[in-house]
Amino acid sequence: MSAEAGDAQPMAGDIAPFETENAAFERWLGTQCDVVADDLAYKRERMARNAFVFLRATFFRWSTVIGNVCGDLADAPPAVAVGDAHVENFGTWRDADGRLIWGVNDFDEAAIIAYAYDLVRLATSVRLYPGSKPSGREATEAILTGYRRGIGHPGPTILDEAALAMRPLANCSDADRFKFWVEVAGYPTGTPTAAAEESLRASLPAGAVINRFATRRKGGGSLGRPRFLAIATWQGGTIVREAKALVPSAWNWALGTPPQPTQFLALAHGRFRAPDPFLDVHGGFVVRRIAADSRKIEFGDGASSDINLKLLDAMGFDLASIHASGADGAAVLQHLNRQPDGWLRTAAKAAEESVQRDFAAFTSNPHAGAP
Repeated sequence: MSAEAGDAQPMAGDIAPFETENAAFERWLGTQCDVVADDLAYKRERMARNAFVFLRATFFRWSTVIGNVCGDLADAPPAVAVGDAHVENFGTWRDADGRLIWGVNDFDEAAIIAYAYDLVRLATSVRLYPGSKPSGREATEAILTGYRRGIGHPGPTILDEAALAMRPLANCSDADRFKFWVEVAGYPTGTPTAAAEESLRASLPAGAVINRFATRRKGGGSLGRPRFLAIATWQGGTIVREAKALVPSAWNWALGTPPQPTQFLALAHGRFRAPDPFLDVHGGFVVRRIAADSRKIEFGDGASSDINLKLLDAMGFDLASIHASGADGAAVLQHLNRQPDGWLRTAAKAAEESVQRDFAAFTSNPHAGAP
């Protein structure tokens, strides 16, 4: 899995108004999957809540503007990168040995990108986060500390052995489990496409009996893509699988290049990860196990400043471990060492201002360009 420098360059030059580009992206999305119109409308409603939610929902826009906002980083060494890196794109899963693992758990937008843009997007998400958070300086220092450690010694974050401070945040309480199963019971019954049904059936263990298929509304940038659930009985209990339509990364859409082969599994099952054995790509769908103990570790409110900084350090470490599977670690470190003090804080501030401008334009007329 290698990255070619030429593929890592973002689009630069004149940028279309956000409303125009949003409409163009939604039209393109309709050519890639059977868009759920109600979910796409709900996505627009969510985007108007605050600039953080807006950031999460608009990676396509980030992809077109980041080259103008942070063009000096375009020559950073390329990596097979997460793309849509932000503080709510990390969670837990069980690996093949049943260990509790933490890290990035969504690679829908994975593409070959200059490694630094993942760091800038993560730091920008902290600045935009509406809850309690560290200062910009503290946040970027924590991210870079973790990233430097990870690019030199990459590996998974195994909560059963390390990351002691994060374990209490990963605990699944009785209330969490109750809430999870109430949500599962409330998901509306739906009929999956033939491809989605085949993917869901293939993901279930032998002997599982499907009780019903359902749909659910989830996510930020992926709203509008079909999601189907198989709710089944196996060995005396209920198990749940999800199939979500996978479309090409918006990074390649923004570049105007033909859709590239998905990098989803290349990152999810990278050599420095302890992958989720239930996470797979099948028939154009991302299939995963849905369970109460596969959960986000919350950032911001409810966590102390010290814990938030440890989380950001761990996020930087995990991004580096992901990049290390395909990037030249020595070249990345050399590039990092050449950057001036405060470079990530400066870049994140500029990116934040760009997002805020687009957010203001969108909220002034949230239905402009809607299909």
